[in-house]
Amino acid sequence: MSSSEGEKGEKQSGGMLSSGSIELGREEGIVDDGEVFQKIPGKVDFRTVGWIQASVIFLKVIFATGVLTIPSAMFVLGALPGAINVLGWQGLNTYCAIIQGNFRNRHAGCHSIADMANVVGGTWLKVRLVEVVGVLFLVTYAIVGASGIFGTSVALNVLSNHAICTNWFMLVATIAVLILASVRKFEKIAWLTWAGFLTVYIAVFIVVVGVTTLDRPAAAPKTGDYDFGYHVIGHPTFVAAITSVSTIFCSGAGTSAFLPVISEMRRPKDYNKAVYLCMGIVTASYLTFSLVVYKYCGQWVASPSLGSAGPTIKKVAYGIGLTGLLVSACLYVHVAAKYLFVRLLRHSEHFQKNTVVHWAVWLGCTTAMSAVSFLLASGIPIFNYLLALAGSLTFSPLALGLPGYLWVYDHQHYRKGNWWQVIVYYLNWLMIALSVFLTIGGTYGVIQNIIDAYKSGLIGGAFSCANNDR
Repeated sequence: MSSSEGEKGEKQSGGMLSSGSIELGREEGIVDDGEVFQKIPGKVDFRTVGWIQASVIFLKVIFATGVLTIPSAMFVLGALPGAINVLGWQGLNTYCAIIQGNFRNRHAGCHSIADMANVVGGTWLKVRLVEVVGVLFLVTYAIVGASGIFGTSVALNVLSNHAICTNWFMLVATIAVLILASVRKFEKIAWLTWAGFLTVYIAVFIVVVGVTTLDRPAAAPKTGDYDFGYHVIGHPTFVAAITSVSTIFCSGAGTSAFLPVISEMRRPKDYNKAVYLCMGIVTASYLTFSLVVYKYCGQWVASPSLGSAGPTIKKVAYGIGLTGLLVSACLYVHVAAKYLFVRLLRHSEHFQKNTVVHWAVWLGCTTAMSAVSFLLASGIPIFNYLLALAGSLTFSPLALGLPGYLWVYDHQHYRKGNWWQVIVYYLNWLMIALSVFLTIGGTYGVIQNIIDAYKSGLIGGAFSCANNDR
């Protein structure tokens, strides 16, 4: 991978712009700036998102279902290793988000992480790599979409005292997610992201305050002595530890969902500001909220953690947080569907026209992704295992390994630079190696936990009507 190859890749990424699109720009007096969505009179203008709006969308992508599982992960790891994991993974996730944004702005034809794989794949790997990464992207957001549907069904069970079969609640949640996710532009769902972020944040804050007012954890025995289960440093098995590490990593690893948003920003170069604002808020909130909940609940913390402060506060928290859980699933489904939509229609005349084909393809994509998320939510009905599976199997290569290689691809000259550049160069290779370890070890750990949960009866079975509020 010489610098000339990097330049070639850059031309190839720009080459995702067909000559036809350039000629069209000339014919209509439009300057083709290499962006996926062009500003063309008479066609749908997707590029309407400001950087503050983008940051709020990012906040809702990241500050979602993951925050509800970190206290449980801290119980397994202990408070100190848990806090180090939160800071370490959020720092790496921020770094990888910036890498992806910088790479995308150098290769403006990239709409998704799969397009970036297309740039770095080379002649032999190009087709194979872009397809593998594309499938990983879809599987990733189907899984985290499932976590949003699952969380919504828990909320409905809590609020209704399990009035009907849980599968019906999941179906209701899926239909609501489908309707919300089918809104076509990120700009139009910006108000949803504000509402979604604020409701989840307020719900979690209520629980954090609530647990500090209790004499003993809500789930602990009401009388007598009991094991509180608070550890500064835990002593977990490898399977339990790697599952918890994957869960914490997953809580901030949705950075590949940021990329389609850049394509709809008015000024894509403002992306870094949006990322730093988002990840600063997320890291501070994750660390403080999870440490406080674990400090006051110990091993009796609930997963999702909104149930940790007793039945009354649980109803209040889920009532407020219901909107945020729905919006989380909506965003994940929307991002995956948008990838499919762009992939199918990018070089078609229907791409930015309000035609029947345009709408049929778009609604077909949102329906398909909603259906897959519903099936996953019903098949793996344990909240933290869904997120740990996403973290290890799909987010690790997408949000950690591939960004490391994107950086290496654009910085080959660092290998023969000064001592500091050489260190940075090999640290990025170390990050790639870390992603391989987390993918293999984490996936093994999560699958083993799921098998054990089925054997022990913790999971009643796929498509069960049982109450999932536990």
